[in-house]
Parts: sequence; C-alpha cells; structure tokens
Amino acid sequence: MRLVIAKCSVDYEGRLRAHLPLATRLLLVKADGSVLIHSDGGSYKPLNWMSPPATLRVLPADEDEAEAGAKDVWHVRHAKSDDRLVIRIHETLHDSSHELGVDPGLIKDGVEADLQRLLADQIDLLGEGFTLVRREYMTAIGPVDILARDPQGATVAIELKRRGDIDGVEQLTRYLELMNRDPRLAPVRGVFAAQQIKPQARTLATDRGIQCLTLDYDAMRGVDDSAARLF
Repeated sequence: MRLVIAKCSVDYEGRLRAHLPLATRLLLVKADGSVLIHSDGGSYKPLNWMSPPATLRVLPADEDEAEAGAKDVWHVRHAKSDDRLVIRIHETLHDSSHELGVDPGLIKDGVEADLQRLLADQIDLLGEGFTLVRREYMTAIGPVDILARDPQGATVAIELKRRGDIDGVEQLTRYLELMNRDPRLAPVRGVFAAQQIKPQARTLATDRGIQCLTLDYDAMRGVDDSAARLF
C-alpha cells in the first residue's frame, strides 16, 4: 500500500462530476489498483475513490496546471468504464509504500457473527422468494455482510449490526454506491438489519431508499418463540 499526504485538488468524471478544491489530504493507493482520497474527518469514509480494476499514470503538470501551482498530475482511470480521477499534486508532504501481505479478513464479535450466520440460514426473513448468494461478499472497501437476490432476481446488499446507528447506514451507502458501478450487480438495493435501529438511522436509511429490518436474535436462535408471547 502506498500512502501519500499531499496538498492536492481532485476532479472526478463519470456518471457525475465532482470537484475537491485544493487542500491537504491522504491518498491511498492499494495493491488491487484502488485509489482512495481521505480528509482528516468523516471517520472512515473517503471523499472520493476509484475502485479496481484501475490504472494510475503520473505525469508532469502541463503549462496551465503548473501556473496554478501543480507539480504532478495523477490520472486514475477505471479499466471497464469511463470513470476517472484527476489528482493535481501541488506539494507532497509524505510518500511511503508498505507491503501488508495477505489479510485474514474481518472477524466479527460473537453476536454480530451469529446474526450473519442465522440470517443467511433464514434468508426468508427478508421476504418470500429471497435467495442467498453468499456471506462476506468482498468489495474494494470491505466485505458486505450478506449478498442476496430478491424474487425478481435483483441484487440485495445486507449490512448487519447489533445496534444500528447512522455510521452503519453510511457504511452501507458506500457499499451500494460502489456496487452499483458494477454492471454485473447493478441495480443493487440495500437492507440495514440490526437488533435495534436508532430513529435517526432509520430516518436516514429511509431517505436513501434503504430498507430497515429489526432482528429478534433469540427467536432466530430458537430460544424464544415470539409467536407464543402474550405481549
């Protein structure tokens, strides 16, 4: 992984256009070809990124770019679409590369891992006709807990939490944005599933077209029969 801290501006062109004005940012270049641009805020969410497969070319700034203060220009282009990032480097403050090796993957804590396993086994909790594709579907920015298909064959990405808050909705939103760039999966819709979902998270999810699903952990384990309760 290459880590670059630089004063830079960023332009994205693809399905839409986006511009990040000149500022100091962290640029991550991963071995899989992905490039992510981070600020010193916003938690783990990148400001913009290019998912793999992608190619990176570094060229000297042209005359106009040099007059504006740029020294080098990164051209990042997706191999299967017209999406591209243009990163104009004005000053490099840090540049290092590190070999991370093979990652063993995320190990969930007990309850969250059990919820994932149980929901995969009981995928019909999403509704009649849903089918499981796989657990831990890997993307360039992390694994989606469960990938499924609805009765019409459309792709559904499910993010699982013990307690659902806004950060979980933001995480699923990033997965959906990335996965909807892949023509093999698109269109992809999201389901945010948790034992408890905070009202603010539910409001944000609904606003973004993400379905919310409250899970009864005990009932899923067969410990508690919710149908037999008096109240």
